[in-house]
Amino acid sequence: MAVERIGPPSVAGEREMLRAFLDYHRATLALKCDGLSDEELRRRSMPPSTLTLLGLVRHMAEVERAWFRRVIGKEDVPLVWSEEDDYQAAYDPSGSTGAEAFAAWQAEVEHSRRIERAAESLDVVAYAPRWDEEVSLRLVMLHMIHEYARHNGHADFLREGVDGTVGV
Repeated sequence: MAVERIGPPSVAGEREMLRAFLDYHRATLALKCDGLSDEELRRRSMPPSTLTLLGLVRHMAEVERAWFRRVIGKEDVPLVWSEEDDYQAAYDPSGSTGAEAFAAWQAEVEHSRRIERAAESLDVVAYAPRWDEEVSLRLVMLHMIHEYARHNGHADFLREGVDGTVGV
């Protein structure tokens, strides 16, 4: 998988800036996983943690799906890897391949982009059941940037543990 990561602009409108930072963080996760085998993607960080790069990709597919499709898009779709809306279930990579996880994640990213671009403004409001409150598209995009940034930090350590690669 060829990964292109474009740095966000220093000056831009709010929506363009949010899109660019979100895409930058999405590309960072892909870069952290680039060139690894399924076995390497499933490698755990350290006991007792069960965190893996493959689990992070699966988790982020669920998070994209939940916030953009289920909340902002108001689509009645289940999570990909959990029937009980358990976002932690995605962390368990057993029975999943890298190709499967990346295909699901990339499909959700494309849905997210479509939904965001179709929204008339960042002020679009929708109900978020997990938070039991209304949220704006702006908040969802900021939350997604935060979610990726946090998990990309985890991915830094996971990748270093797999093959020593740092600073991607």
